[in-house]
Amino acid sequence: MQDTMNRHAVRRFTEVVLNQGEIDAVAQFFWDDVIEQEQVYLPMRGHGLRGLKQMLRGLRTSFPDMHWTIYEQISEVDKVLSRFEWTGTHHGMFLGIPPTGRSVRVGGMAVDRFVLGKIKETRVIMDTLGLMMQLGAVPPPRV
Repeated sequence: MQDTMNRHAVRRFTEVVLNQGEIDAVAQFFWDDVIEQEQVYLPMRGHGLRGLKQMLRGLRTSFPDMHWTIYEQISEVDKVLSRFEWTGTHHGMFLGIPPTGRSVRVGGMAVDRFVLGKIKETRVIMDTLGLMMQLGAVPPPRV
């Protein structure tokens, strides 16, 4: 039962915060002292909830039309793994890359650990290399 509620919370976060851009609503889904386990893909600019909001605002500024889709989820008592994909058009500065106007499609997975109905720890692994190739910042491999 709890794992079903946790899966639903991740889907609501995806819809409300990521797709609709209601960044301040992130506090409904995450603890103030949320821990980001992996910081390689999009580093937070601060710690906890404040840093998460900063990162999400920056991502939305870079890709204002971004849309996230969850394709599958696996859960156990306090953890939810979600396989996702997001799309968007690069219209703002992103990790030092000026706007290109290019459309991107990025896949990844997130593992969220819940405590008392909110996310306490998150680990997101995304295809950052693929994203950088789509933006033209990294050349594609030669065949």
